[in-house]
Amino acid sequence: MFLLRRRRLIFWLIKAYFKKLRKTIFASFIFGLLVFFAVYFGWGIIVPGLPFNQHVVIGMVGSYTTDTLPSDILYKISQGLTYVAPDGTAKPDIASSWNIENNGKIYVFHLKHNVYFTDGEQLTSNLVNYNFLDVSVTRPDKYTIVFKLKEGYAPFLVTVSEPIFKNGFVGVGKYKVVSVDVNGSFVNSIELESVKDKNKTVTYQFYPTQEALKDAFVVGDVDVALGLNDINFENTSFNTFLNATVVKSIDYSHLVTIFYNTQDKMLSDRRVREALSYSVPNSFTYGQRNYDPLSPLSWAYQPQQITYQEDYTHAKLLLSQSANASGSAKINITLDTLPQYEQIAQIIANSWKNINVNTKIVVVDSLPPSYQAFLGDFNLPQDPDQYTLWHSGQQNNITNYKNLRIDKLLEDARQTVNMQTRINDYQDFQKYLLDDAPATFLYLPYSYTVTRKSVANIQL
Repeated sequence: MFLLRRRRLIFWLIKAYFKKLRKTIFASFIFGLLVFFAVYFGWGIIVPGLPFNQHVVIGMVGSYTTDTLPSDILYKISQGLTYVAPDGTAKPDIASSWNIENNGKIYVFHLKHNVYFTDGEQLTSNLVNYNFLDVSVTRPDKYTIVFKLKEGYAPFLVTVSEPIFKNGFVGVGKYKVVSVDVNGSFVNSIELESVKDKNKTVTYQFYPTQEALKDAFVVGDVDVALGLNDINFENTSFNTFLNATVVKSIDYSHLVTIFYNTQDKMLSDRRVREALSYSVPNSFTYGQRNYDPLSPLSWAYQPQQITYQEDYTHAKLLLSQSANASGSAKINITLDTLPQYEQIAQIIANSWKNINVNTKIVVVDSLPPSYQAFLGDFNLPQDPDQYTLWHSGQQNNITNYKNLRIDKLLEDARQTVNMQTRINDYQDFQKYLLDDAPATFLYLPYSYTVTRKSVANIQL
């Protein structure tokens, strides 16, 4: 009985308490609810502005040593004598100006006087330590450095955009290296700290595959997934993630290409190579169609009349006129492809089927020592010079292409420093190379950056 009365007393006391303070309790509840939602939805905006939360982890795919780190990272740490604009032209950076003498054999750079390494030491000519072969270097004074080349080399202004370092990774950039985590000879991660704001740091974490990077983003190991080929994740897409933003861009540094072995019995016939080129789709969902060997951003790029627009009728006519023509018999082609382009290889095979070409697709990890056709990509140099890829005397000429006219154009274009002469040479280079069709240029791949909204406002 006593316990029952006590419970009733407690019940009435609580009831009276709530009756008396119900407005205060209700107002507090509403206020707490508003604060919760404000913090929950505004955290990504509020926190980046606070000095204690300026750390971003960026994930990238690739295997890098300390000597082969991506340029995006290196240029945060230091600068070169020049920097390269999006169109491939060299602009002053550490060097305030330069003179080119003796038909491009002598380059004289005048350094800025107010450039300092992150350890406080002023940069002078004796600390510019490029190690070029067949180049002699003199330093007339603290702020002048002279490079003497054996032959004229027009891309040299782009070459000296390479960042300058001393004592490892001590540079003159906006960031300095805090730590480098290395596994054997490969870098797992590298952490950078802003020179002006010690509270602002960025860590680059490297992953072996695209899928591993996507997983790292989903579980929260990285804040930014950089350079993804697509935004698919399992049965969904990063576009559906409420806490992520997706930015799509074009990778102008790579050109996905079908290379033909021009010494192959079948593909030595230009008409067969042209027919295959005319049978490729006009568009790809994986990137921006690019029919030429140069980037459309390049100062040397000139639109060409030969674009190999999809034309099965013309392609069949070319095949019928080729030395390999044999009535209605099908032509057999083996197409080696890198794993990331296997779906593209299937698209190409389906297109070639329309002109009676059977395609055997073989997935390879790298360029085979011998092949018929190879689906891969190549790095578009910042300068339009592609001497090493197409000149008949170069080991990197993977198509075994031989054309004396192309050889001469490439030789002349890299030795003259006259811009208009170079433009004319590269215009002819594009024209004659496309006419010969040692390769079919496909597209500039799309690249996706996925960023967690909580760090989206941090300026790196």
